[in-house]
Amino acid sequence: MKTILVATDFSERSDHALARAALIAVQSGARLHLVHVVDDDLKQRIIDSETALSQQLLDEEAQTLNKAHGLTCTTQVVLGDPFEGLGNAALAINPDLLVLGAHRRRLLRDVFVGTTAQRVIRRANCPVLMVNASPERAYTSVVLATDLSDTSRKAIGHFAQMGMAAPRNCTLLHIFDATAQHLTMRSALNKQQIDRYLGELHVEANQALAEFSTTLPSPDYHRIAHHHDTGISAAILETASQIMADLIVVSSQGRVGLSKTFLGSVGEEVLRRADRDVLSIPPRLIS
Repeated sequence: MKTILVATDFSERSDHALARAALIAVQSGARLHLVHVVDDDLKQRIIDSETALSQQLLDEEAQTLNKAHGLTCTTQVVLGDPFEGLGNAALAINPDLLVLGAHRRRLLRDVFVGTTAQRVIRRANCPVLMVNASPERAYTSVVLATDLSDTSRKAIGHFAQMGMAAPRNCTLLHIFDATAQHLTMRSALNKQQIDRYLGELHVEANQALAEFSTTLPSPDYHRIAHHHDTGISAAILETASQIMADLIVVSSQGRVGLSKTFLGSVGEEVLRRADRDVLSIPPRLIS
């Protein structure tokens, strides 16, 4: 990676994002471009005041990162709402990665408008990393969520090229549907029949995942195939918690069809509910 764009609103959430971006920059040799968005729907004197103060704070952050890590940092204040400002900055700079802090969870607005992170991801021309946890080290346990589609394969390949984690620290996770567990069918099957059916599905899913893994850049990925009871996104988050993953990687687009996973919608749900970092690979990079 050559350039990492980091969005900051000078909050503690943004401090976590900045710290994670610095770790990745040290690891990859990338430069950091720090961006803050000032709301332009204000009186001009307020805009001018906030712009000047924001630029000063960004420059101080850049100097600190340069002294602490020897990083090359540039800064920029843009006007607009967070979504438009970040989107325009990303389009202009064309970074290899955009890093955001965790969003404020405002239920009604998130439902009707979507979070800033989700809206940026839909428009982005680069991977978007939402940082939810305070970083202490490079990523050591990564979940690569896959629906076994070509889109997912390309997303995993792009992640490998980014060099954010060694393959031995990555787990391929495939969540498959178990139709016989649905309430409409459960009454017609006894526990033994359901267990047998699930066992057969696990064998098939593991075989499919093993075949899928042969198309990937490295043979060193761990593999997990699970069925889901409460939803694919919940199963991804539960598995990530169980293996103590510090990063979940999803693509913004996947297979669509009867009994198929739409990984894009699943990825957005993971992004909305995750308590750990989530990296989303947009379809523009993998189509």
